[in-house]
Amino acid sequence: MPKGKATAPEPIVAPGDGEPVKPEKDRKFVEALSRGLNVLRAFSQGSVILGNQDIARLTNLPKPTVSRMTYTLTKLGYLSYNAQLEKYQLSSGVLALGYAYVSNLKVRQLAKPYMDEFARQTNMSVGLTCRDRLHMIYVENRLPPEASLLRMDIGIKLPMATTSAGRAYYCAIAEKGRKIIEDSMAQKYGPESWPEKKEGLDRAMEDYKKHGFCLSIGEWDRNINSAGVPVHLQDGTIMTLTCAAPSYLVPAEKLRDSIAHQLAMLASDIESLGV
Repeated sequence: MPKGKATAPEPIVAPGDGEPVKPEKDRKFVEALSRGLNVLRAFSQGSVILGNQDIARLTNLPKPTVSRMTYTLTKLGYLSYNAQLEKYQLSSGVLALGYAYVSNLKVRQLAKPYMDEFARQTNMSVGLTCRDRLHMIYVENRLPPEASLLRMDIGIKLPMATTSAGRAYYCAIAEKGRKIIEDSMAQKYGPESWPEKKEGLDRAMEDYKKHGFCLSIGEWDRNINSAGVPVHLQDGTIMTLTCAAPSYLVPAEKLRDSIAHQLAMLASDIESLGV
């Protein structure tokens, strides 16, 4: 059964797209900073190079505002400008921030040898992820010695609704935070797709309550089976461990009956390190 531990406060999330929004009457909230960060986030939605018009469409910000933001972010070294294409791309300043976060993540360093051993024993890739709005982001991924598949680089994003990593996070957080995420997903996916996504999340909750893990059997990728479990850090943060492999190597029965239980024990071992 999952452990009852304190969870960190959930960020405020706008319905539909998971965008953090300004709390009402919050005098400490800096609107300009929020807009600048949303401009940077636009580059995580698939395109590596964007024009001001593209960014305005992705962020719902006025184009004049976007122009000021991209100019400022370029001056600060977070964006670079391609004069030939008249578009922007992320620059090394963003990489420096991301590297600082990952390199100082204590749980990542301490969990590596445990994840390596699990990958070796199960012949599966093992990932450590954290939440970014309605996605989970890899901060570490370990592979079995001879594996060449499922190499998920640090920084790759996974949808929360259909992956075992996202489902494990969804199931582990407090009910209030879960309701906020559900409202955001309902608007993002719409009435045609949301019921199917919600059905998968409900199945995941049943597994989590019974066994302490969640599964994704061909639901994110039809050829991939995976399991996910939460990792509760001492500061209240929740991350997730996930293991994945092609379905022809690890069938659903083996994952559910054996490997997923081992993954839950791995999470418990990592939590016992006091991170």
